[in-house]
Amino acid sequence: MTDESLPVIDPGGEVVAERRNVAIQGLLLAAGTSDRFGEENKLLATIDGKPVVRHAAETLVHSALDGTTVVLGYEAEAVRSALEDLPVDFVVNPDYESGQASSVTVGLRTLSDADAVVIALGDMPAVSVETVDRLIETYRTGWGDALAAACGGVRGNPVLFDRKYFDQILEVRGDTGARDVLLTAERGGLVETDDPGVRRDIDEPRDIDPARDRPD
Repeated sequence: MTDESLPVIDPGGEVVAERRNVAIQGLLLAAGTSDRFGEENKLLATIDGKPVVRHAAETLVHSALDGTTVVLGYEAEAVRSALEDLPVDFVVNPDYESGQASSVTVGLRTLSDADAVVIALGDMPAVSVETVDRLIETYRTGWGDALAAACGGVRGNPVLFDRKYFDQILEVRGDTGARDVLLTAERGGLVETDDPGVRRDIDEPRDIDPARDRPD
């Protein structure tokens, strides 16, 4: 199954079910080694005076999520320090070098009371608060239960999963995240956000400049 097989959802305020009062938690993956960035940890590189990971965390904190957990790994204490005054919880993935899936596993296992999770990446500083809120509202109003933010109909991040997918996600290994779970979900979809930040991550030093136009 490919991205093209997922429907693009652009609800525009229309609802297909009664709005659900559910607990949705955020999971920020900030454990990677940033090998392609060079000697510096890309999550600690600054944009507009703030570390990349702080931009990503603030987006979740200022959204309609019920709470945010940050998964640490590589240079855990330095990343924690960059976020220490934000209202987030932390968990450390001791197996972070095995790939992104292990960080998702560690994070999900802390979310015992969540009905759904929004999984975001610490190296994506340009995602808007409105994008996260649109994912949440699309889920709450019944459009789908495995959703990815999209721009121009192209899949990006973050993603949202209902709790019923947690067991499948926990079985994923390596560095693919939960992509296959999304693509095979019965009620999966792409939520159109018109936000180019959902396709913009930081891999190399040259990626920092294009991210500087992040909206305030």
